[in-house]
Amino acid sequence: MTKTAIVTGAAGGIGSAICKRLAGEGWTLIAVDASPRLADTVSILEEAEATVRPVEANLTTDEGLDMVGSAIEGAPPLELIVNNAGITRDARLVNMTEDEFAAVIDVNLGAPYQIISRFAPMMKEGAIVNISSRAYLGNFGQFNYSMSKGALVGITRAFALTLAPRIRVNAIAPGLIGTEMSMAIPADVRERMVDSIPLGRMGEPEEVADLVVFLARPGYITGEVITVGGGRSLSR
Repeated sequence: MTKTAIVTGAAGGIGSAICKRLAGEGWTLIAVDASPRLADTVSILEEAEATVRPVEANLTTDEGLDMVGSAIEGAPPLELIVNNAGITRDARLVNMTEDEFAAVIDVNLGAPYQIISRFAPMMKEGAIVNISSRAYLGNFGQFNYSMSKGALVGITRAFALTLAPRIRVNAIAPGLIGTEMSMAIPADVRERMVDSIPLGRMGEPEEVADLVVFLARPGYITGEVITVGGGRSLSR
């Protein structure tokens, strides 16, 4: 039977890669993003004859959540939620504004919490995968981002205990992945970051997507955080 997956942040590099991999596995996709660039991802998926229901919405609002709910109506059973949407508003803590702090917390933490709280009750079984970041261990100049991703790890564990045994909840913590966000880092800084990675390269969005597909399948893993960082996990 065909199953449905919600994927947030579907317009981004990792999000679009996740959508493509899940489509290849036969999932019906509720592809969600606040950006008009979502249309590009949807076009690629439709060319591959994937079944996709696009939702261009702000998930920090009730209206946006309602739009996701409407997209689910009449779809095959919901068995996967991938909370991938995220933003950065980097600044040193002394320079960070309240708006910059709140925006990152609302999108990176508040939206996943609302998505799970609202739509997990529709799931008889399945999996939830939260895309955290290696930055949950702490990054200079990313107080708000690190805090949001660390808290996302926390709610992953909390929901894993709450929703067991019917729903497994895990987090993926990508390191430096070759996305638009990473390529915006100044080249010299990015090169130093790559030099600190044991595998000697950035990761690819598809490598994160492969892990999402693995965690979506029935298994014995829940409440865990898996780093995709080329060997750079706890080390600086």
